[in-house]
Amino acid sequence: MAFVIDLVKRGEAAGTWQESHFAWRIRSVCWAAGLYLLTAPLWLLLLAPGWIAWGVISIWFLYRVVRGWMNLNSSQPMPS
Repeated sequence: MAFVIDLVKRGEAAGTWQESHFAWRIRSVCWAAGLYLLTAPLWLLLLAPGWIAWGVISIWFLYRVVRGWMNLNSSQPMPS
């Protein structure tokens, strides 16, 4: 849901420091979704590789969320 809101409201943040946060969130969700889809066949092969792959992707996504919130709270733009 937040992804759709980011896509819709993205234009309103153009030219502000918040624009980088919209791009950061959109990139994070797209990459995570792509990686989840790419590693989904691991669940068919064996359970353990699927858990490991999705665990690593989830930790990476959590890092992106926390880093984004930290920069947002300090009114800092995200790196490109």
